Amino acid sequence: MECDILVVGAGIMGLSTAYHLKKKDPSKNIVVIDKYAGPGQGNSAKSEGGFRNMFTSSTNYLLADTSIDAFFHMQEKMGYELKLEDIGYMWLFSEDQYKEIEPAIDHMREEGVELTVYNQEQLGEMIPALMTDFSDDEEIELLGLKNVDYGVFGKKCGSLDADALVRAYEAEYIKLGGKVQYNTEATKLHVQPEMELGIPGEPFVWQKKVITGVDTNKGEIKAETTVIACGVWASTLLDPVGLDSYMRPKKRQLFAFKDPKVEPIMRTTGLNKEGALPLTILPTAGILLKSELTEGSIWLGCADWIPRKFELEEDPQAEEDYYTNNIYHALVMYFPDFEDVRPMNSWAGQYAINSFDESPVIYKEEGLLYVGAGSGSGIMKGDALGRIASALYYGEEDAELYGGRKFRVADLGVHHRNIEPEKFVI
Repeated sequence: MECDILVVGAGIMGLSTAYHLKKKDPSKNIVVIDKYAGPGQGNSAKSEGGFRNMFTSSTNYLLADTSIDAFFHMQEKMGYELKLEDIGYMWLFSEDQYKEIEPAIDHMREEGVELTVYNQEQLGEMIPALMTDFSDDEEIELLGLKNVDYGVFGKKCGSLDADALVRAYEAEYIKLGGKVQYNTEATKLHVQPEMELGIPGEPFVWQKKVITGVDTNKGEIKAETTVIACGVWASTLLDPVGLDSYMRPKKRQLFAFKDPKVEPIMRTTGLNKEGALPLTILPTAGILLKSELTEGSIWLGCADWIPRKFELEEDPQAEEDYYTNNIYHALVMYFPDFEDVRPMNSWAGQYAINSFDESPVIYKEEGLLYVGAGSGSGIMKGDALGRIASALYYGEEDAELYGGRKFRVADLGVHHRNIEPEKFVI
């Protein structure tokens, strides 16, 4: 098979990139391949489906804010049911944590992020099931847990159906004549000299090299440009040819609860029109909760760091004892209604983490374009990343993001990267 552009990966980054490439030039013969049987079956659909524009980095704010606008446009104007719920995002802090982050909060307001800061008393009224004060509690001291003294609430934040989002991009791409081939696994990148001499041993060090396509489990696919947008698996293709994915895989787990005992946790007042618990991050251990309104459940995750190892797993599974013997002990202190409640379901995926600046990477080499290192926020920045990758392919210095805002393409690259440090990282 031959094509103009081959996109490896049918998750949010791959399909958004394919769609924006095809939209800009419908004459391009573009093919998307994925080793799974359908779109987003790698890590995209295993996401907790949260979105937020609460970022201290101006870059991350712009990528997320415009993508969120694009998603609402897809739902409200294009007819895709993405289950967008703007229930908000509540980041809880102790007194010390808040003082440290306060300048960043001021900066976000200056950028245009809609936020409200609540004190401990207000939080107690809005989220009645939340324990905020652990004064003189020896057990809490032993666990190293922190009081909830402040909550920073982001309004333009909430929940979406990641699987529905990926399928929406696939549908729009196919409408334009784009091709998709599933159950097709890329196994090796082809590297050839730009000018072949027909001498055994090519390419030699003095020859200019170019990526010319991939080997797959269904045969060779030749392409003028190969787009690597396969998330945590990117390194398996890039490493053997000496290119860097600037990411490492780390497992993340989600647990779902549907029990009458935890229903009070989901009920809040004054935060959103649904009266539901927003996406909420506890002050300790990176524990995140989300009301999943479509099924009347609570989803729970934890962004653990040390000693969670970097490791690529083919089929990651949630560890039951990770909740019962680990997260539970901290969680039940903040939300006592979780006492003796066990998850009804659990699953695991993998973050493609860029641990240097926690931001995506987009760059090109001869015959290759790389889109990756989403670091857990690839879903919520997906539309912008597809537009930027498309602009890079077509040689544009600036990408036009949804709504008309501009983004300098080189800022997400390697050689002229310009990313501000991000302070709001779970």
